[in-house]
Amino acid sequence: MHEERYVSVLHSKLDRRTFCHAAIASSVLLSYRSTVAEEGKVGLGPGASLGGRRPFLDDNPWNQDISQLPADPRSDILIRSIGEGKPLHPDFGTVYQGAPAGIPYVVVPGDQPKVRVRFQYKDESDPGPYPVPPDAPIEGGPKATEGDRHVLVIDRDNWKLYELFAAVRDGEGWRASSGAVFDLKSNALRPAGWTSADAAGLPIFPGLVRYDEVVEQGAIHHALRFTCVRTRRAYIAPARHFASNKTDPDLPPMGMRVRLKASYDIARYPASVQVILKCLKTYGMILADNGGDWFISGDPNPRWNDDELHAIKQVKGRDLEVVQMGPAVTR
Repeated sequence: MHEERYVSVLHSKLDRRTFCHAAIASSVLLSYRSTVAEEGKVGLGPGASLGGRRPFLDDNPWNQDISQLPADPRSDILIRSIGEGKPLHPDFGTVYQGAPAGIPYVVVPGDQPKVRVRFQYKDESDPGPYPVPPDAPIEGGPKATEGDRHVLVIDRDNWKLYELFAAVRDGEGWRASSGAVFDLKSNALRPAGWTSADAAGLPIFPGLVRYDEVVEQGAIHHALRFTCVRTRRAYIAPARHFASNKTDPDLPPMGMRVRLKASYDIARYPASVQVILKCLKTYGMILADNGGDWFISGDPNPRWNDDELHAIKQVKGRDLEVVQMGPAVTR
């Protein structure tokens, strides 16, 4: 695989501000209308609520409580390599430069027509067809010429996840650099060494900070996804792929998990941010891609309060610790 394709475009991410004008937010809201899910039931449409349902099995790594696990002996070194004085950054919110800010997703019914997808990297992509609607939301918006252009589709009835990287409409179907399909009723991983729609070979959707969980459910019961600029040519489970030529052992491998220190006081934060920080103490976050340092991924939603989300930036790298890691795969 061509590793350079996984280095995220940083120019639009490193100093993102998600303050939006009311007119823009209103127009985006129209495209984010979806059916309201009852408790335990999944809605339909862009940004639909999952009604508290959690992807994958309870013993899946994404759903593992890591609050009591030991810290890695090299935690301080690894944290410094990313930036102990750098802030956490919410890479999601309402609207940025006229497009939804974050990685969008859409929930479809089981009878959603499947369409052809042509892949640039066919050798590590799950073949189609994929149930991608013609108007599926694209990261950065349909007119985005730069960025990752992820498309995430959840089949509600068959409980499957379909993800595309660098997705573009192609006639009646789509073309993408890579794609992956995940059975959300299973704990199966990608083949060793395989990518997905993400650099680490992981699913993207289960690691998003979602509005329905933070505001509607008031709790996040899974790990989050984060990025950093420099990574190592190595990965640890549940990651399956690296995206770097650097062999410096002080750099983090894909799949590295960090958590907010138990002693960190979150009482001063807004209620919505407390939900996210509680999650970081209990489930932590998993390194999944090259991108901005300490950038946390989430879904775009016009109902987010950007001012509240920006309070996350008060948390610095020094407030985190790496959870003890097993052997890293370097080949």
